[in-house]
Formats: sequence, structure tokens, C-alpha cells
Amino acid sequence: MNLYQYYMPVKYFFGQDCLKSFGSEIFCFGKRPMIITGKKSAELSGALQDIKECLSMRKIGFIVFDEVTENPEISNVLKAARIFSESKCDFLIGVGGGSPIDAAKAVSAYSANGFKYREIFDAQNIKKIYPVVAIPTTSGTGSEVTQYTVLSDSEIKMKCGVGHKFLYPVLSFIDPKYSLSAPLRVTKDTAVDALSHLLEGIYSNKRNRLTYPLIFEGVKIILKNLPLCLKEPQNIEFRKNLSAASLYGGLTISQSSTTLQHSIGYPLTSRFGLSHGAANGIVMKGIMNLYNDFVEKELKLLFDCLNISQKQFFSFVDSLEYNYKLDIINKDFSGDIIKEVMESRNFANNPAEFSYKDIFEIYKSISV
Repeated sequence: MNLYQYYMPVKYFFGQDCLKSFGSEIFCFGKRPMIITGKKSAELSGALQDIKECLSMRKIGFIVFDEVTENPEISNVLKAARIFSESKCDFLIGVGGGSPIDAAKAVSAYSANGFKYREIFDAQNIKKIYPVVAIPTTSGTGSEVTQYTVLSDSEIKMKCGVGHKFLYPVLSFIDPKYSLSAPLRVTKDTAVDALSHLLEGIYSNKRNRLTYPLIFEGVKIILKNLPLCLKEPQNIEFRKNLSAASLYGGLTISQSSTTLQHSIGYPLTSRFGLSHGAANGIVMKGIMNLYNDFVEKELKLLFDCLNISQKQFFSFVDSLEYNYKLDIINKDFSGDIIKEVMESRNFANNPAEFSYKDIFEIYKSISV
């Protein structure tokens, strides 16, 4: 008999105007938050204004750090952590896509533990945390319900994830209307990130059958609603459905973690500038083909539930047009990219042992 466990300490609210309805839940976590955002998305979505109004109702003082980039840099996080401490803040609110929410988690860890540069990458160093509230404005990363933060280090051109139970947000507000302002590229790429999370829930050697209903429903939602949303981006029903799929993906990887599907994409972001979702999309078929023999039963369950074949699923992936080629295998190519992949935290979750050659072949398939 297989044994499963499910641990999810995040309290989350889902639905339109959930922040306005339940925002008072925030006030038990501290008296002076730092709001972590990017330059534009939080403001364009209306989420930043809503959280400011919520805090103002109780005359809660706050500061805003709006310098988070698409792939949060360690140096950027350290700057925010210094301001957090100097301003005597006592909790954080991450508003935006996965990057601001990941950055908020990292700022919390750096500030609470006094970390220097790369010390956070050894997760066992995380002994305490400041509370983090998450308000996503995209439908993809699921960071609002996971224990992970992903940071970039431009000095060594590396992107690395950290996971620890203390990094779960304490509270999340998932309002589909905040994703209405997301550009089409972001809408597509973040949905593909969510699709990756769902698939990795059956790829991972930590797969948990308790999440299978979430996985099957989430994949079904994305296959149906992403094409519709790209045609009608202001349709709140399509946005709501993609937000639900993203949530299901986050809940899934919080239990199973991610796999080679993610770790092989990190260098495509840090070295070649692809968005995280696009990096997942460009290798999605190659990864599934690599895994086929090892998760055949799980994939059959999925496709039977969807009432489609793997070929039809691949046609869907093709329709997303992640078919461009990158200059990966060239005279400057060296094994350090593959070494980075094989040493990543995610690589240990694969359903079987894979070699340097296996990874090389996937990179070769997307190379000019």
C-alpha cells in the first residue's frame, strides 16, 4: 500500500474582489509591511491600488519596493532586504507575477537570517522568516502557494531555486481580474509554466496521487481556455479558469516539486534570455518523449481523462509556436550548462536516471 502526505499551510482566497472582501486578514501579521513589486504590472492590474487602500483603511504604514525584475537578482533582493530592515518593517506583501512573490520570500529569508550573498542557496540555513502575503497578477507560477523561490545570479549567469517549508506564504489573494492586464505573451508563457507544473506532478519521483484530480483538471482547463483567452484576453471567465489551473499547478508542485522539465530551462533563461514559461515550452515535447517509458501509466491516465492522444497534445504544444531555434550547440558550447542542469535541485526528482547525453540531445533538438 502506498502512503501519501499533503502539507499546505497557506490560507488562500480565490475569486473576484477577494482582497476587498477579506483584506482584514492581513492585519494580524504585522504593523508595517514592505510591498514588493515590479515596475508596472502591479499598478496596471489594479492590485497595488487595492492593497494600498486596504492598508490605509487601518492606517497601516507601508513602504513600496518596485524594482524587481523579471528574473529577480540576488543583488536586487539584498537591496530590498537592507531597506526592509532599515525601515523597521515586520512583514512583506508580494504583488505581481512569480518574480515579485519569489523576491518577497527571498527578502524575508535574507532579512530574518542575516544572509550574505549566496547563503540562501543552502536551504538548511533558513531558520526563521518574516510573514509573506502573496497577491499574484499572472496565472502561471503558483508561487502564492509554494515553498519555493527562484533567484538569478548574473555574476555567474545562473538561475537557482530554493525550497523550504518556511518559504510558504502565510496568506494569498488570487483574483483573476488582476491578470486582465497581462500582455498576450505573458498570458501564454505563464499558462505554459502552469502546464509544466501540472505535468511534473506525474513526472516526479515524488508524485502524489492525492494531487492527480488537480493535475487532470488543470491540464484540461489550460488546453481549453488558453487558446480562448489569447483570442479574448478581456474575458474574465477565461482568466478565472487559467487562474484556477495555475493554483492547481502550484498546489501540485508544493507536494511533488519540479523535475528536469524546469532545470533544463533555467540556463535558457539565464544565458539566452527566454522567459521562464517559454523555456519550459520549447523543451516540453522533448521532456515528455524522454520520460515516456518511465511514466507510461501516468501519462495514459492523463490522456484517457482528457480523451485525447499524446499526438493531439503535441499538436496543442505546436500551436503555441515555441518552435524557434537557439545557438546552443556551437564552438563556444561547453559542458558547464549541462553540469549546471545535472547539479540542480530539480534534477534529483526525475522518474529515472538520465545522462549527459540525454540532456545534450534535448538541447541539440532546439539548437540551430
